[in-house]
Amino acid sequence: MAIQTIGVIGAGQMGNGIAHVLALAEYNVLLTDISQEALDSALEIIRNNMERQVSRDKISQADMDAGLNRITSTLTLTDLGKTDLVIEAATERETVKQAIFDELLPHLQPHTILTSNTSSISITRLASRTDRPEKFMGFHFMNPVPVMQLVELIRGIATDTETFDACMEVVEKIKKTSATAEDFPGFIVNRILMPMINEAVYTLYEGVGNVKSIDQSMRLGANHPMGPLELADFIGLDTCLAIMNVLHEGLADTKYRPCPLLTKYVEAGWLGRKTGRGFYDYRGETPVPTR
Repeated sequence: MAIQTIGVIGAGQMGNGIAHVLALAEYNVLLTDISQEALDSALEIIRNNMERQVSRDKISQADMDAGLNRITSTLTLTDLGKTDLVIEAATERETVKQAIFDELLPHLQPHTILTSNTSSISITRLASRTDRPEKFMGFHFMNPVPVMQLVELIRGIATDTETFDACMEVVEKIKKTSATAEDFPGFIVNRILMPMINEAVYTLYEGVGNVKSIDQSMRLGANHPMGPLELADFIGLDTCLAIMNVLHEGLADTKYRPCPLLTKYVEAGWLGRKTGRGFYDYRGETPVPTR
C-alpha cells in the first residue's frame, strides 16, 4: 500500500517536527491538536525551522513553499480517519493515548495504519485495545525531529510484515535511519539514555557534584554533546520521570527507581526549558544552574 496522506496527532515539540519532515518528503500531512493556539504555534515553528534550513542551504525556497502547502490543520480528531497512516504524538500518558485511539478508531479506513510515537509504553498493550493490532506499531522519532537521524520502529506481538514494511518505507523516504527495537519498556534509546540521566540526578541528589560539574564532566570527559542534566531539561523532566516510571514498573528492577529529586522538580512544575526552570533557570539571558 502506497502511503500518501499522514495524520499527526499532537502539535507540540514532537508533532510539529514530525509534520515538518513528512511534508518535506512530499507527504500530505493533516495535523491535529485540541487547541487552535497550539496548531497556530506549530505552523509558525515549522515555518521558522524551514526558513533556517533555507538559510543554511539545506533545502530550497521552493522546497519550503511546497512543504508548507502540504500541511493542513484541524481541531477535529476524527478528520484523520481519511489518512493512510496516523502517527500519535500526544503526551506520554497511556490513558490519554488510549482515549485518543478510542475516539479515532470508528472513523479510520480499513487500510489505515495506526502508530504511536511513544518513547516507552508497550506497543502490544496499546495495539490490543484497537480493532487493528496487526496494523499498529511504534514509530518513535528522536527530538528535535528535523535534526536527529534515527527513528525506532517497534513491532507489537501482532504487527504484520506489510505494516512494518510500509513504515520502513516512510523512514527511508524522509531520509532517516531506522533501528528495529523489540517491544520492551523503553525500547533501545530510552532503555539506555534515561537510566543515565536518572543516575546524573542521583549524583546531584547525593552531593557528588553540582549541576555545572556533572554536565561539564560528561561533556568533556565522555565527549557528550550535552550534559545529562542539560539534556533532561531539553527533553522535559516530566517526560524523563514518566519513562523512568515505565521502566521501573515494567521491569521491576530497583535500578530503574526514579530519583526523588527528579520527582520533586516535576512536582514543583520545574520541567526544564518549556517551563523556564529545571536543573537550569532559563529566565535570564543565559541558563543558570539551580543547584
